[in-house]
Amino acid sequence: MDEQPAGADVVEVADEAELRALVGEPSAGAVRKERDRLHDLDRQWLAASPFWLLATSGADGTCDVSPKGDPAGSVLVLDDRTVALAERPGNRRVDGFRNVLANPHVDLLFLLPGRGDTLRVNGRARLVRDAPWFAELVVREHRPQLALLVEVEQVFHHCSKAFLRSRLWEPDSWDPGAVPARRQIARALERPDAALEELEAYYGPAYADGLYRTS
Repeated sequence: MDEQPAGADVVEVADEAELRALVGEPSAGAVRKERDRLHDLDRQWLAASPFWLLATSGADGTCDVSPKGDPAGSVLVLDDRTVALAERPGNRRVDGFRNVLANPHVDLLFLLPGRGDTLRVNGRARLVRDAPWFAELVVREHRPQLALLVEVEQVFHHCSKAFLRSRLWEPDSWDPGAVPARRQIARALERPDAALEELEAYYGPAYADGLYRTS
């Protein structure tokens, strides 16, 4: 029997009216929580957050979500409408930054380990290569070559339902060995000509030593 193409029997939602008929209207509190500037509680959250997700979209509609991380206290709040985030050494694809050059609208989701609620910041971003406050972005003697400057347009907190459903922070639910190790994935999908021993050394304990090195 021939297999049907994926999605052949799906029933799509065609418009917002149909969507609302299915999920209902948001509560007054869900609507009211949206703000256009940072509260002191938001500042406290940003100061404590060591990890965030940066979502961008290119001019053609293609999207990117990139994980970002630094020691807590590395998110720089310039005022209640502006935050700055350092770029650290990575794979140099800069997919999100290329999107920002074409479309400045970004979404940021800030996490706190062990907390189910999250902080969302939406706004317009610019890439900055230098500014007086770059000195405040130095971590482990690494001064970033780039920073993302975000003008806040929307800010609000998400509840913890997704984290509770996923049991993300519950150690007894963790199973890091459920899929092959990073070195094995890299060999299968990215570096098939590399010896496994080479990849084991690269992704071994010394990997963390190069987090802030540019070469």
